Amino acid sequence: VQLQASGGGLVQPGGSLRLSCAASGFSLDDYAIGWFRQAPGKEREGVSCVSSSDGMTLYADSVKGRFTISSDSAKNTVDLILNSLKSEDTAVYYCAAVPYYRLGYVITTCFHSGMNYWGKGTLVTVSS
Repeated sequence: VQLQASGGGLVQPGGSLRLSCAASGFSLDDYAIGWFRQAPGKEREGVSCVSSSDGMTLYADSVKGRFTISSDSAKNTVDLILNSLKSEDTAVYYCAAVPYYRLGYVITTCFHSGMNYWGKGTLVTVSS
């Protein structure tokens, strides 16, 4: 099982980025995929989660209306589109996976469930 996050970079405030998480070794249909981030000096926090099997999504309040998560079961990828970026969005972003049944098939528990698999992070820097 592997997860590979990509797409990070330097962007100006108000700009956009598209992060992608490529999964291998398992089917997205059986898992919930989450994006998490860790800013310098801060604890890791949940950003967004998605379940491919039922299309349910979850967003942190801080990113609602700005970030969009989507999954492509055919490609086994999960993308996170980051719009209207702010300096406080600067962080290393990680994608992670947990079997959906472990969430009780309820996406709202995603951030605090304890993910089974983690990919290496991709750095997003929002700065002028």
